[in-house]
Amino acid sequence: MAADTANRPSLAVTGSTGWLGGLVARDLAARGVAQRLLVRDLARAPELPGAVAVACSYRDTEASRAALEGVRTLFMVSAAESEDRLDEHRSFVDAAAAAGVRHVVYVSFFGAAPEATFTLARDHAATEAHLRASGMAWTFLRDNLYLEFIDQMVGEDGVVRGPAGDGRAAVVSHDDIARVAVAVLLDPAAHAGATYDLTGPEALTFTEMAQVVGEVTGRAVTFHDETLEEAYASRAAYGAPDWQVDAWVSTYTAVAAGELDGVSDAVERLTGRRPTSLREHLESRRG
Repeated sequence: MAADTANRPSLAVTGSTGWLGGLVARDLAARGVAQRLLVRDLARAPELPGAVAVACSYRDTEASRAALEGVRTLFMVSAAESEDRLDEHRSFVDAAAAAGVRHVVYVSFFGAAPEATFTLARDHAATEAHLRASGMAWTFLRDNLYLEFIDQMVGEDGVVRGPAGDGRAAVVSHDDIARVAVAVLLDPAAHAGATYDLTGPEALTFTEMAQVVGEVTGRAVTFHDETLEEAYASRAAYGAPDWQVDAWVSTYTAVAAGELDGVSDAVERLTGRRPTSLREHLESRRG
């Protein structure tokens, strides 16, 4: 339901109309935790026990500040990909600081750094830097590639294409990330200043991922290691802006550079559950 100005919960969750934020919000509600759902469209806010929906957008600093008044802990999912997403993030972080938010749990990306090969990981690094300078406590959840998207990368001809070489990625599920987020949100002070690399249980090449998808689905699936020229040419047909194409291609070149390799124990350490593998996820979807 929409909120009036009184009795708003002090835990705020963004992204509840999306995949990851929705998982977090539903888990918190199932545990009886009151939460303030920050959404752009009140009509799309999930109806959850103990949840109060408040309208705001990252782009609107004043609306965000008003929506965040009285919030102590904020779960911040990154904004939708856009050319000016970093400006949105900075605006929202500034609004949170001005509203008196004490702690921000931010969903970042594995290997976030100013010089990261994956272009959007640079935006995450800049957002992290802005949060560090904000005066608020922070916790960063650095997600590897989402494993749910791997089989969607397979073309109609059964080929996954990208300039990833023999690089590896430790793909991780939304469910595992959400469980970590909830664990942190239930006791944020214990995680202040922590950066968690969130990965699955193994790091795979795209050749190995294609093999797993093929074995589980019964399809003939292979990986074609594109050249950079091939990668840009094959994506030009979508008519996407240059920044978006650069992001798509650099997802693979970051893997080739080894920047998504490395398995972390953070998921199991924080949730008590071993993270789901790509094979386990695919098998579960088959029923």
